[in-house]
Amino acid sequence: MGRMSKLTALILLCTAVVFGLAPWFATSAALPDMVREGAISPTRQALLSSMVQAGFVIGALGTAVTGLPDRFDPRRVMAIAAFLNACFTFGLLLAPLGGDVAITLRFLSGACFAGIYPVGMKMAVGWGQKDRGLLVGVVVGALTFGSSTPHLAAWLGGADWRVVIAAAACASLFTAIMALLTGLGPYHARAPQFSARSIGLMWTDKRIRAATGGYLGHMWELYVMWGWIGAASAAGYAMQMNPEEATNFAAFTAFAAIAIGAVTCVVGGVMADRIGKAEVAGGAMVISGVMAIAVALAHGGPVWLSFVLILIWGAFVVPDSPQFSALIADAAPPEVAGSLMAVQTALGFGLTILTVQAAPLLAGAIGWPWTLGVLALGPVFGVWALRPLFSASR
Repeated sequence: MGRMSKLTALILLCTAVVFGLAPWFATSAALPDMVREGAISPTRQALLSSMVQAGFVIGALGTAVTGLPDRFDPRRVMAIAAFLNACFTFGLLLAPLGGDVAITLRFLSGACFAGIYPVGMKMAVGWGQKDRGLLVGVVVGALTFGSSTPHLAAWLGGADWRVVIAAAACASLFTAIMALLTGLGPYHARAPQFSARSIGLMWTDKRIRAATGGYLGHMWELYVMWGWIGAASAAGYAMQMNPEEATNFAAFTAFAAIAIGAVTCVVGGVMADRIGKAEVAGGAMVISGVMAIAVALAHGGPVWLSFVLILIWGAFVVPDSPQFSALIADAAPPEVAGSLMAVQTALGFGLTILTVQAAPLLAGAIGWPWTLGVLALGPVFGVWALRPLFSASR
């Protein structure tokens, strides 16, 4: 272990995560300009997002089966994943718009994210025990802000899609450097040999099972909101302003709604260490579910009202996320915590393959208001699944 301080290590780790997650929604943010330049069918537009989720699932399962974050230096795992992700993202500049090569590159990028997100979680929890809610909250906050940056690039003057993609790729290269500079905490544990039996804890341990169930409910909603709130809000705003202004303000809306979650993740982490991780996660899901319905009802109405409601939704749709990982870290043996967190995220993102792909198709059939309203079903299930952990997760 290095002699690096906890604060310095967390600053470096969060910086790495912010830049490392920039490519995730790069195509979502650049999509309006990509569609204007080349005819991309609705199905292929959805695939550019859902294939990231699919790649992440395969990557997360791979890290779980091989035990990469538990058996090897996670800093090197993150650096290699970020470098490869940058290469695949740069590849989009050469690939035909929305073609098979572009979709394949997005899948490969998704696989690389499994070496950044779960590995970052593993590194964070190695720096503490009693403050894990805050530690993981800070990392997910960084992840959240990183995910919002492509929308910021798209909003600033309606950037050419090539600028958005290139900026995201460069950010990932920076992550490769930052990851190698980050220190490991005193509670970091390695597993010399991966045991498949440890994955059985996902079902046999009621605490891990409840946390995973809550996470699935959370993921039903989160990535549809993050991935498609720009398109949904643009459609609603266009009923009150001209299409160009609607698209531009929708990009800002998506950035603001995702970025505000970075702040609430940290606040939620502080609260979780004081009142309980399950309580914070459950409370956030209740409010998030209510806001999904509120945004659906306000769709097409006054722009200011929709914007405010979307902002509140963004504030509460994500702060529960780090607590599911923290609950796993609390319940699992330290030497397999990284693998179990990878399995948890693989299951959640497996669900998002369906939801992210289905959302625009469902919206085309029944409209965005009904589609957004359906997302509230996730938080309902998530709160129900978490019941065994209430008042027991401090």
